[in-house]
Amino acid sequence: MGLAALLLLADGRFPAGGHAHSGGAEAAVRSGRVRDTESMTAFLTGRLHTTGLVSAALAAAAAAGQDAGRLDAARTASPALRATSRRLGRQLLRAARAAWPHPGLDRLAAEFPRGAHQSVVLGTVALAAGLTPAQAATAAAHESVNGPATACVRLLGLDPYEVAAALARLAPELDTVAEAAVTAALGGDPDALPAASAPLLDVYAEQHHSWKVRLFAS
Repeated sequence: MGLAALLLLADGRFPAGGHAHSGGAEAAVRSGRVRDTESMTAFLTGRLHTTGLVSAALAAAAAAGQDAGRLDAARTASPALRATSRRLGRQLLRAARAAWPHPGLDRLAAEFPRGAHQSVVLGTVALAAGLTPAQAATAAAHESVNGPATACVRLLGLDPYEVAAALARLAPELDTVAEAAVTAALGGDPDALPAASAPLLDVYAEQHHSWKVRLFAS
């Protein structure tokens, strides 16, 4: 159901602003923690099981029709990451309202004029586009690794074929994370959604925000 819409939503060319963000990869590269394909894969794996899981669960819950107001208390400790999430949510909502006009998107825009968190918007957009919670979770999990991987190609000049192969090998774990996210989301209690933490990503976000010269917005 809605496969074409899912592909469009997950396409990096969809004008939601994600291409301008590295998901912490730029700071990880500068710190030396990410320096080649192997270390990039370790970074992506950690990101998938923390940020990716939380985002996927929130997206699935929103796609299941749960109250966006309760979901928007997203589990994001870093002020810089919260600001980035809302900015991306605002950009995604703008693009989605043009692609899939829907009363639910209009309500979300009215309720959060400064932008709801990106994962909540993603799930609401998925609902408007006729996607299932499982598809919303998959899109969120995919985004959690695909964007940073693309950033690593630009930052380090990695072989794009090797990066694509790394993402392909990560696909089974991505499916597992998406399934766990859906299971949690369909429980119906926003307070019981995953809250996996990634403190180093929070630190990176705050450091990155202070830089005067950077390639990516986050």
